[in-house]
Amino acid sequence: MAIRFQRIIPAKQILRHILPSSPESTNVRKGHVPVYVGENQKKRFVIPISYLKHPSFQYLLSKAEEEFGFDHPLSSLTIPCRKDTFIDLTCSLNCS
Repeated sequence: MAIRFQRIIPAKQILRHILPSSPESTNVRKGHVPVYVGENQKKRFVIPISYLKHPSFQYLLSKAEEEFGFDHPLSSLTIPCRKDTFIDLTCSLNCS
């Protein structure tokens, strides 16, 4: 059980650190979070917060932490993966 909390806590720390500084975050519905996805050109997606606890999404968050730490280039959560990979992941999470 403690392992699960350890995975969730870094995601919450990242969100607390970056969301207040993002002007676009005010346009996000309650229970959702904006993320930027892409390798070179970033595209903004708004996803449910519940996705953050999924193991596949946790993997993407760890990759984002490795690459950017808490200094995200767009002042929001930035995920370094291909857009089509991210879309496939969110579609599978939406269906489950």
